[in-house]
Amino acid sequence: MLSYVERKFTLKSTTNNDIRNLAIIAHVDHGKTTLVDALLKQGQVFRAHQQVGELIMDTNPLERERGITILAKNASVSYKDVRINIIDTPGHADFSGEVERIMNMADGCLLLVDAVDGPMPQTTYVLRQALQQGVTPLVVVNKIDRQESRPGEVLDLVQDLFLELATTSDQLEFPVVYASARDGYATLDPDVPGSDMKPLFDAILDSIPSPVGDRQAPLQMLVAALDYDNYLGQVSIGRISEGALKLRENVSLLDRESGSTIQPVEHLFVFRGMERLEVEEAYAGDIVAVTGPEGVSIGDTIASLENPVPLPSIEIDEPTVRMTFGVSTSPFMGKEGVNCTSRGLHERLTKELRTNVSLKVEPTSSPDVFVVAGRGELHLSILVETMRREQFEFQVSRPEPVTKILDGKVHEPFEILNISTREEYVGALTEYLSGHLAQLRDMRYDDNGYVHIEYKIPTRGLIGFNSYFLRTTRGDGVKNSFFLSYEPMEGDIKAQPGGVLVASERGTAVTYGLLNAQGRGETFIDPGSMVYEGMIVGAHRREGDIEINVCKEKKLTNMRSSTADVAKRLNATVAMSLEEALEFISDDELVEVTPLSFRLRKMELSALDRKRSRRDGGRSRD
Repeated sequence: MLSYVERKFTLKSTTNNDIRNLAIIAHVDHGKTTLVDALLKQGQVFRAHQQVGELIMDTNPLERERGITILAKNASVSYKDVRINIIDTPGHADFSGEVERIMNMADGCLLLVDAVDGPMPQTTYVLRQALQQGVTPLVVVNKIDRQESRPGEVLDLVQDLFLELATTSDQLEFPVVYASARDGYATLDPDVPGSDMKPLFDAILDSIPSPVGDRQAPLQMLVAALDYDNYLGQVSIGRISEGALKLRENVSLLDRESGSTIQPVEHLFVFRGMERLEVEEAYAGDIVAVTGPEGVSIGDTIASLENPVPLPSIEIDEPTVRMTFGVSTSPFMGKEGVNCTSRGLHERLTKELRTNVSLKVEPTSSPDVFVVAGRGELHLSILVETMRREQFEFQVSRPEPVTKILDGKVHEPFEILNISTREEYVGALTEYLSGHLAQLRDMRYDDNGYVHIEYKIPTRGLIGFNSYFLRTTRGDGVKNSFFLSYEPMEGDIKAQPGGVLVASERGTAVTYGLLNAQGRGETFIDPGSMVYEGMIVGAHRREGDIEINVCKEKKLTNMRSSTADVAKRLNATVAMSLEEALEFISDDELVEVTPLSFRLRKMELSALDRKRSRRDGGRSRD
C-alpha cells in the first residue's frame, strides 16, 4: 500500500491554489500559541476593536491553567484571498501523539525555534515526524526581541538539525523568517524589527505548496481528529485527499475492525477563523468537520460508495508508561463523586481511546481495575485530572514503565534527558541520577553560568524525578526528555529512604493527634480532615511505615499546669499536586481521586491485612 507521500505524487492530481494547510510545530514554551494569536489577530479573523485576549486557541481550562497546549486544534486565516488552515500542536513530548495524528492533514509545517534556547529535544522529534511525512518546512526563529537572543547561532544549529533529519535533498533548502510573536511582528532581517506579520504571511504563500488532489476522483478522507457536539453528535475532522464531499449524501466508513459500513453526511463544515462554517460541498485539499457517521475512530477512512478504498492508517508510537485505574474501595466512596462504578469507568476510558490515539487500555484479572498506558506521567495525570473534573471517583497506582519481552529478555524504555541549570545544583542532580541508572552523555557550559547536561536513562529512573528536580534547583532549571529505544533491563533503582505515617482508625483529625504525628515526621492533612484506617497522613525519614492515631484527643483532667495557656501550633501542612502525589506513592499505595480532593492510601487498608501481605511476600521470596 502506498504511503501518503507516494500517493501525493503518483495520482493524477490538481492543485487548489486558494488553500494552504499548515501545521505549527515546536518545542514546549517556544511560542507556538502566541504566534497563532498574532496570526489570527492580523488575519482578518476578528472584528475591529474586538477584545480577544491571549492564548486564543487554548480553550481547554487545563491548558490555560498549566500554560501548555494539550490538544491539536484547527483554525484558519485569510490573506490575499488565500485561506490558510492552521493546525496548532502541543509541544510537550507526552502529547506528541497529537502531532503524529494531524501531520497527514498538512502540506507544510512552520517550525518554531526559540532565538535563545535554539533547537531542543522535542524540536528534533516533531521535525522528524514532519519530514517523514514529506511536508515542506518553513523555519521561524521566534523571540528575537529578547536581549540575549542569538538568531545567527540558532540558525546554524537548525541547519545542522536538518542535515541530520532530512529525508530528501530538497528539504535542506528552507526559508527562514525572524519574529517576535509577543510583539506581533515578523521580519526577514533579525537586525531590522518589523511592524506586522506580513513577511510571515508572504513566506507561507510563497513556500508552502497548495494541497494536491483530484476533485473528480472517488472520495477519500482520513479521519485525524474527533470532537463531540451535544446537538450534532460525533464530529469527524480530517482532510479530503481525493474527490468531493457533499451534504446529505451517503458515504462508506472503512475501519480496521468491522470493515465497511454505509453512513450519511448530515452536516458538513469548513473552518473559518475560530468558527466552523456549514457548507453544501467541500473538495480535495480542504480540512472539514463532518457529522452523521457514527462509531468513527481516528485513522478510519470516509470514502465513496462506488469505490471504497481505504487510506493508510495513522501510525502512532507505542506508550511507555502505565498505571492502573480502579473503582474506589475507600470507606468514603460515593460521598464526593457521582460516577463511581466499574461500568462507568470502563465506558469513560473506552470513550477516551477514540480521541486519545497514544493511549492504551487493557483489562486485568479484576473487573474493577484497568491498566492504562500513555506517553508519560504528564499524559496520564492530565487524563486523571480531566476525569476528576467530570465527577468521576476512582483510584490510581504509581506509574511504571511498559516492558517488553524480546529474545527471551525483559526490555524497558530508555529516554534522553536534557537538563539546563546552574553549576551549584549539578552535584546533587548527578548523585540522584547516578542512583537511577543514568549515563552521562554530554556536558557543556555557557557564558551565562548555566550547565547543559545530557543523560541516557531508563524511564523507571525518571519516575519521581520531576518533583526532586524542582526542589533541588529551586525552580532555576529546565529539563526535557524524549523516548530513545527499548533496551534490556539491568540494575536496580536506588530507593529513597523514608516511610509514611498511616492513620490507624477512622474519624476526624484533631490538633492534638496531629501534634503527635508531627513529632514523627511531616503531615499531609489539616485539623478537621476526615480520615480512615489505612489512609496516609504524613511521611517520615526512617524505614518502614508508622501507624498513628491522628484522631486522638487530649484527655481532660482537673489538674492545672503553669503552661496550660501556652498555645501549641502545628507546622505547615505539606500540600502536594496530583503529579507530586503520583510520584510520591510506592508500589503498595494508591491515590484516591475525587472531584473535591485526592487522598493517599495503602492498597490494603487494614493493618492486619498489610501484615499478612508482608509475611506472605517474605515467604514467596524465600
